[in-house]
Amino acid sequence: MDLKIFACVARQPSLGAAALELHLTPSAISKALRRLEGDIDTVLFDRSAKQLSLNASGQRMLDFARNMLSMADQAKADVRGDDASISCRVAGPAILLWRHAEQLAQAMAAYPAADMHLLSMYEEDALAALARGEASHALVTSEVLHGRTAHWSADWASASLGMLKLQLLAGQQHPLLVDAASKSDLNFTSLNFTSAQVLAHDFVSPVRSLFCGKQRGKHSDGWRDDQFPRRIAYWIDDLQLLLAMVRSGKALAYLPDFALDDAGLVRLEVTDCGFQCMEEVHLVWNTRNAAQWQQAVVRALTGEN
Repeated sequence: MDLKIFACVARQPSLGAAALELHLTPSAISKALRRLEGDIDTVLFDRSAKQLSLNASGQRMLDFARNMLSMADQAKADVRGDDASISCRVAGPAILLWRHAEQLAQAMAAYPAADMHLLSMYEEDALAALARGEASHALVTSEVLHGRTAHWSADWASASLGMLKLQLLAGQQHPLLVDAASKSDLNFTSLNFTSAQVLAHDFVSPVRSLFCGKQRGKHSDGWRDDQFPRRIAYWIDDLQLLLAMVRSGKALAYLPDFALDDAGLVRLEVTDCGFQCMEEVHLVWNTRNAAQWQQAVVRALTGEN
């Protein structure tokens, strides 16, 4: 228990925040930290009137504590099997969690006592959470892996979950579709337009990349504005608000193809557009002492038997 308290305090910005997470009093936490320091005869924190900060010994102890806590959780999960109380924590961009949420839920269905946390954060933050032991898996695109992020560990493995393709999407009430529907009795899931027709209408785009979170302005969604300059009338980083704007028919958006699972969205094919934007998605996990349920998540998402 003292190791768990120590790891929580090291992660949280304050003793009070750690107390809230652990449902303990600050006094109880302070006693646990003093007890741990007494057991190993080493001071782990530099203490001031307002905060605790890990010293060099504390940082080394934190690496050890995370490994020990992970091993304990994995052993408990493997010994208890389907009855294990598991906390599956998957970190990644909201748009990737959206894509794989159903598969993750199916993978954990074999463990009735388990709970699942989908932690929405940009790719570098997701890998940092995996490094700190706060996530069991991370979802990222190949771009961040090819750059071999500073958070990469030799203990990690990654598996491709396939490609996603970005598509130009519109809501069914968009003027382009309303006009097309008036000329046809067919139910459509995609329609063909020229770039001139498409670019005559407003777009909505995130300011930051939906994957890495970097501010890229007009390049944030992958559309080639250097070839097909458009008017971005709405800048929205929140994915659900962005989708609501598209559904309303007020703007077009360039989004991953799986957004078409939304019945209110329709694919627009731009007949004279010569580029495609695609991303390969990867699942990353720590292979050191990986529990059976963690491997089951990998198999479920990669399609392995």
